[in-house]
Amino acid sequence: MAEIKPFRAWRYHKKYTPEIGTLTSPLFDVVSKKQREALYHNPINSIHLSVPRGETPARNAAQLLDFWKKEKILHQDELPAIYVYYQYFRLPGSEKEYCRKGFLCHIKAYDWNEKILLRHENTIPDAVNDRIALLEETLLNSSATHGLYGDPRFQLEDLMDEAMRDPVYETEDYQGARDTLAIIQDAKVIQQFISVLKDKQVLLADGHHRYEGSLEYRKKMMAANPNHTGQEAYNYHLMYLTNSEADDLRILPTHRLLEKLPITVADFLQKLEQYFVVTPKEDPYELNEVIAGKKWAFGLYVDGQAYKLRLKPEVHDQIDWETTPEVKELDLTVLHYFVFERVLGIVSEAQRNYPGLSYVRNFTECITKVDSHTAEAAFITNEVSMDQVKRVCYSGAIMPQKSTFFYPKVICGFLFSSIDPNEFASKIDSCF
Repeated sequence: MAEIKPFRAWRYHKKYTPEIGTLTSPLFDVVSKKQREALYHNPINSIHLSVPRGETPARNAAQLLDFWKKEKILHQDELPAIYVYYQYFRLPGSEKEYCRKGFLCHIKAYDWNEKILLRHENTIPDAVNDRIALLEETLLNSSATHGLYGDPRFQLEDLMDEAMRDPVYETEDYQGARDTLAIIQDAKVIQQFISVLKDKQVLLADGHHRYEGSLEYRKKMMAANPNHTGQEAYNYHLMYLTNSEADDLRILPTHRLLEKLPITVADFLQKLEQYFVVTPKEDPYELNEVIAGKKWAFGLYVDGQAYKLRLKPEVHDQIDWETTPEVKELDLTVLHYFVFERVLGIVSEAQRNYPGLSYVRNFTECITKVDSHTAEAAFITNEVSMDQVKRVCYSGAIMPQKSTFFYPKVICGFLFSSIDPNEFASKIDSCF
């Protein structure tokens, strides 16, 4: 099953520890344009490696990385380690403080058909190509993907709690979450992490594009190496692993925005009534509340008017996509099949790259963009549950793209992991 390894992280020189909060950055696929521009003003912010700029962004990142290493802005830890990473956060309307506990390590970049690492949603090709190019040029994982392993006995939590008594970093991020990092370098303790994961499957929660970039790079290197052993640096990928049995995993909804309807609004509403009960609502800012907890229910905001859509149960069996019952039951499958394919005529494959279709987590932003005519229609959705993610993964199927938004997002900048052969191996790797 899942093979994990400790690694020697590249981290900011210790003189930068007091200002580590100014060096972190959001993941490449969630950073806003405004955030991005502000972060670029700091010449040593991690965004220059994770979301590089210029006509040749990947090459620029590689050159900058070399410079940072030479100038000792970054240094590599002497010993391989497991890096414990906790995120403390609250959700709107709640006073409870959650703590998502996990750890960063290297994991073998398993092909999907090996059934060791399981995905739950599709990727968008252009985003994968960008990640491959960046990895090829820098040989660096600038941000971790997020994976889930199931351990109902919670065998690693006490070890992580003990390490977290002496964190090396603690800061508040752009989401308002408090991020803390601790280091485990004790070989016996690390071996316990390896042992717990060795009989586990891992569900990929977040970072499908980054993981697929590592997977494609591994395939390319394997094909070019007649002496491939499976232990080369290119076989591994940086991952943040959390226990799927914990109560602090939160998934937020991802709404859909359509820049332009391919049919008139009048025709759109008329066709929707073939499949949905369409109920006008006065206040668009209550759409997320009127659908909360309701199966196959959506909010629609178009042409200044809000509607609640509820699928007519008798039409559900019309879904003819070749997928599993677990996927057909999902709200987002209903939305993408009946609204985008049947009503708007955008077939399933075309939806992945459909121009003007975007995915937005912020509910208020959806309403604002329709009001400002930046988008013509907003589709408000409920969140996917952890149980649904598990059932889809174990069924061997995948959800529609951008189905989940695990919260909070992992941040970039605490550490980086190298797959440069000259930096990957350690003298004490034989211990693991």
